[in-house]
Amino acid sequence: MGIFNLDRMLTPRSVAVVGASEREGSVGRSVLENIRKGGFTGEVYPINPKRDRVLGLPAYASVSQAPCPVDLAVIIVPLKFAPAVVEECGRCGVAGAIIISGGGKETGEEGAALERAILAAAKTAGVRIVGPNCVGVISSPASLNASFIHDMPKPGSLAFVSQSGATCTAVLDLAVTQDIGFSHFISMGSMLDVDFGDVIDYLGNDPGTSAILLYVESITNHRKFISAARAVSRVKPIILLKVGRSAAGAKAAMSHTGAMAGEDAIYDEAFKRAGLVRVNTVGDLFDCAELISKQPLPQGPNMAIVTNAGGPGVMATDHLALHGGTEPPQPSAATKAKLDAILPPFWSHANPIDILGDATPETFLKVTQVCVDAKEFDAVLVLTTPQAQFPSTQKAKLLSEELTRADFPVFTSWLGGREVMESREIFYKAGIPTYETPERAVQAFLYLYQYHKNQLTLQETPSSLPHEIRYDKQGAESLITTVLDEGRALLSESESKRLLELYGIPVPPARLAATAEEAAAAASAMGYPVVLKLDSPDITHKSDAGGVRLNLKNEAQVQDAFAEIMANAQAYDAQARLRGVTVQPMVSAKGVECILGAKKDPEFGPVILFGMGGTMAEIIGDRAIGLPPLNRLLAKRLIEQTKVSKVLRGYRNIPPADLTMLEEVLVRLSQLLIDFPQIVELDINPLLSCSQGALALDARVVVEPTSQVSPQHLCIRPYPAQYESRERTSGGLEVFLRPIKPEDGPAMIRLFNALSPVTIFQRFGRVLRTMPPDLLARHTQIDYDREMALVVFPEASKEIAAVGRIVERPGVDEADMGMTVADAWQGRGLGELLFKHLLDIAKERKLVRVSGVISPENSSMLSMVSKYGAQLSEMPDGNFQAVLEP
Repeated sequence: MGIFNLDRMLTPRSVAVVGASEREGSVGRSVLENIRKGGFTGEVYPINPKRDRVLGLPAYASVSQAPCPVDLAVIIVPLKFAPAVVEECGRCGVAGAIIISGGGKETGEEGAALERAILAAAKTAGVRIVGPNCVGVISSPASLNASFIHDMPKPGSLAFVSQSGATCTAVLDLAVTQDIGFSHFISMGSMLDVDFGDVIDYLGNDPGTSAILLYVESITNHRKFISAARAVSRVKPIILLKVGRSAAGAKAAMSHTGAMAGEDAIYDEAFKRAGLVRVNTVGDLFDCAELISKQPLPQGPNMAIVTNAGGPGVMATDHLALHGGTEPPQPSAATKAKLDAILPPFWSHANPIDILGDATPETFLKVTQVCVDAKEFDAVLVLTTPQAQFPSTQKAKLLSEELTRADFPVFTSWLGGREVMESREIFYKAGIPTYETPERAVQAFLYLYQYHKNQLTLQETPSSLPHEIRYDKQGAESLITTVLDEGRALLSESESKRLLELYGIPVPPARLAATAEEAAAAASAMGYPVVLKLDSPDITHKSDAGGVRLNLKNEAQVQDAFAEIMANAQAYDAQARLRGVTVQPMVSAKGVECILGAKKDPEFGPVILFGMGGTMAEIIGDRAIGLPPLNRLLAKRLIEQTKVSKVLRGYRNIPPADLTMLEEVLVRLSQLLIDFPQIVELDINPLLSCSQGALALDARVVVEPTSQVSPQHLCIRPYPAQYESRERTSGGLEVFLRPIKPEDGPAMIRLFNALSPVTIFQRFGRVLRTMPPDLLARHTQIDYDREMALVVFPEASKEIAAVGRIVERPGVDEADMGMTVADAWQGRGLGELLFKHLLDIAKERKLVRVSGVISPENSSMLSMVSKYGAQLSEMPDGNFQAVLEP
């Protein structure tokens, strides 16, 4: 249901408290008191059938008897009564309910049945549910504390969303102590209805929220979560703590990939793909909360460290190097000259800037001023330890005023105990983040700099592969269907390689041989030396069963090897079906053995793994995880995350591998996984990568029947090829129309540069001389679940002549539409062609309303939309809004 009715829940005009009480210590009393003390100015209706008044307010026997309308109900009664209350709320037009009561699925099947009943009632009634088993909600815009947390945070722009009620109370206590303001505090509880994806969407569209903190124990709808996070993280930071990193309970896997692609590694990759910053501890989350609420985001990693003690400076430097991969930048000659004029001759003359133990508060101030003004620094950390001659409060008072003028992150670490407590209070009140240790200060900075890097990564345009790649989807489907129809799950090596070959992944030639004589004949025809490998649908790892023989140079060796392989396999598994061997040429090319594989995760769908291959792959553990769909840029990043990538670029006597071909293999594998939800596990080990290309020397594929149809099994929707078409416009122009791709970035820039200033203003509503990287990324790297953009290429041209898009509004069945036609191609029917295709997509997505803004000078567009029944209304700025019902 998206963000439907969340606005009425989080900024309500009226609240009913079902289970309001006057009993001391009860949740019903706490919630009612908190709503009244928090400053909520709307109507409050205690619901208690046994009392006429509760805490001085008129009480009502039920929600239906309270004056209507009621926007929000807070339900505190035992959970067994909640289904009936929710049903009643629906009849009264209540937008949503916060169910604080526990006793749901966490108690067993009886509680789970209660939750199912609540959800059924809510869906029928159209009531949104937060909880059950939650602390409640605090909304600063509404001055609403609908929770049993007694402290109301001061208003701010930071939102905190947590599954753990205890974490909510701890963060709020910290916020009060460190003077951090919040826009929202939302306790999610069991997430029966409203989940993280819904809340991210809501807060992403809330102008009063500048950043979002998440404490996550589990995710219910992974695709919605990733989709919402990808959209929102482009415009505001999302910092996340996901607990549950252990691998306990992991299932045994049939492949190296299944064993190596652990659950937490998949979460890590999903969060990176969505642009989130994942922190490791609650302390990190607190520290990020302080820094992000008080300081601008860092634009670079270059930190100046100002200290009066060498030890803390070294601590900060070590943490920066170990966890940030960078050394502190050295001050420029100009900065050194300024510092020389302030400091005694024995200062460090390097960064950390050690100004010595007897530095006065004024010296601290002057040095900090130099660092704030220095162009080589992106942040300043000021460290100090207690000095007998100068109270730490003197330094804090002087510095707090200076640090507030910086336009980049500035923060402090005042080491010590009671002597520095007052200094920390000075910084808290001045809005300057301060930390107990240098390591915590540096780590908070690194997390926020990671967000900046994430944004640059999201804005990077992938390059196209040197040629168009094609696949034999029909042949692959026939092969997989045949295996499943035979009741098998494991494809033989020859079948596995054939599947890869159908998707253009290079494999060596191979021939099946059921007898030693057939093997010898195949080897003679193929040419020596050869490799023999066991062919059995029941034995997963051939090498474990002694089923592989290499470098066989004559007929006798081949026949002896055949006999040995059969005997070994029989001893390994007497019940296994043995169909013989495959005979393959012994590959002599020198290269690097890699592993490339995939497994189907129950939450995230197919997961791709790449790393160092060979029989020791699991022990070495050099691997990186990726999620389809992959493009060339994502494939390149996947490779670069591994240690083996350094060897692939060339090492000593090993020539550089063909990395373009390796990227192409990854893209091809990604498409195979996109097309076939039946693939459960897949191993290519080893994949030989060398200067001549890549070759899958061994392969294993496991499949299973599924009711899923592509792309239902993916957590990120892939490129929708079904919208590709070749068309003839009403103006007689032959064109190729397709959805936009990230690789279209250069063509989009060329289109923008070809537009007249008038066309640019009509499309973007402002004067733009160039297309900024963030704007380009938003227009080309889209989430196909949330929007659709179509581009039109004139026949045999690589230039975009027109582009149009619909962007769905979260929580409602509506979308905004916009189109741009290059000046040179206007009047050729491209606008109408795009318009019709976008309307068809809107109908397919069951959108009830599509609207767009049209300049009064754009007479052709006004005329066209009128022809299709659009309702036009003039806006205050003189433009027209066009509204259609697809």
